[in-house]
Amino acid sequence: MYYSAAALLLAGLASAQVAEYGQCGGQGWTGSTTCVSPYTCQYQNDWYSQCLPATGSSSTTSTTSKSTTTSTTTKTTTSTTTKTSSSTTTKSTTSTTSAPVSTSTVFPTTNGLNFTIDGETSYYAGTNSYWIGFLTNDADVDLVMQHLYDSGLRILRVWGFNDVNTIPSSGTVWFQHLTDGTATINTGADGLERLDYVVTSAENHGIKLIINFVNNWSDYGGIAAYVSAFGGSATTWYTNTAAQAAYQTYIKAVVSRYSSSPAIFSWELANEPRCNGCDTSVLYNWIKTTSAYIKSLDSEHMVCIGDEGFGLDTDTDGSYPFTYGEGLNFTENLSIDTIDFGTLHLYPNSWGEVDTWGPTWIKAHGDACVAAGKPCILEEYGYPSDHCTVEAPWQTSALDTKGIAGDMFWQWGDTLSTGQTSDDGNTIFYGSSDFTCLVTDHVAAF
Repeated sequence: MYYSAAALLLAGLASAQVAEYGQCGGQGWTGSTTCVSPYTCQYQNDWYSQCLPATGSSSTTSTTSKSTTTSTTTKTTTSTTTKTSSSTTTKSTTSTTSAPVSTSTVFPTTNGLNFTIDGETSYYAGTNSYWIGFLTNDADVDLVMQHLYDSGLRILRVWGFNDVNTIPSSGTVWFQHLTDGTATINTGADGLERLDYVVTSAENHGIKLIINFVNNWSDYGGIAAYVSAFGGSATTWYTNTAAQAAYQTYIKAVVSRYSSSPAIFSWELANEPRCNGCDTSVLYNWIKTTSAYIKSLDSEHMVCIGDEGFGLDTDTDGSYPFTYGEGLNFTENLSIDTIDFGTLHLYPNSWGEVDTWGPTWIKAHGDACVAAGKPCILEEYGYPSDHCTVEAPWQTSALDTKGIAGDMFWQWGDTLSTGQTSDDGNTIFYGSSDFTCLVTDHVAAF
């Protein structure tokens, strides 16, 4: 039933006109190639053509300079306002500070069902730190990166977003202000310059980063912040033209800063995207369009989804995570050409499953990844107690399952100049007994 519905949807798309700034062509594209007036379908690269304002149309881009003075600092910014619809605008604020640039051209990549980092094909372990890009002390960032490297972990997943609907007080980090149909990107000292330093430190310490662009959840803004500014709901966000234009503008701002950096492991569409009750074609089309857009900006780095792995028939036991109710079809989404590898998360206690169910979930995805011919990574996993007893068997299962090429526990904990980092119950602190079994012993196993 799903496949026939999807076919009907694609047939409908083929005859419809594409909205402004939407995808209208590219390798594997099956939708319409005709744009709404006065936009025209313009080639970007083999992966992506986009509906952009036709030359001489009424859509304009203007650039102005302004000086903003606070009680302690003076900074110069350049604002570019691009019309996205008759009632909304997307505005980007660009800092004069240069983004980090590396002379290396060795980027992480897939190699069959494995990953290759700096020329070495192996199974890789890593972790998550949503908070590292919000630190204001460079030494704290360097401390974490050094500890990661010393521990044998090579991949770190970080939040590449920090959306607000109200600009916070000076000294509080935020990346994007969303309000009244506009999106203003903060590239200053309390904005993307903080992410700049994370990338620089990762380059200096041999750590590779997965950077994502929006949160399904309301933490640090997420889709809810876009809905507040552009209207709609969490489920209509994926098809909201104005919201998606702002989202793509933000993606471009981040990707363009680090497209030459060997520290980037992968760009990631979102943290745990869901569309509850939606047909799986909604997320499929959004994933296909967004990943193609990212590839049009940076064809050298990998792209992944950041999903939990929901919606899978392979080895299914019929439990909630295997079903399609959250709008996800793991197999179909992984088949998209511009998605390089699959992601899955594991929180059985949150999903109504027992902890020993974990290997079932891991094995099912490994088999699906083998069938797709792409590696997958157990990108998040955690349990609020008995970490070693519960999570170590999951690590063993991941390591022993063909198709699973790495794992990343949630989340990294450390002691910084301000004290201990966030402890959400799943945190594994550097140097603890849990750290010994889940990091030191695990890394030694491969």
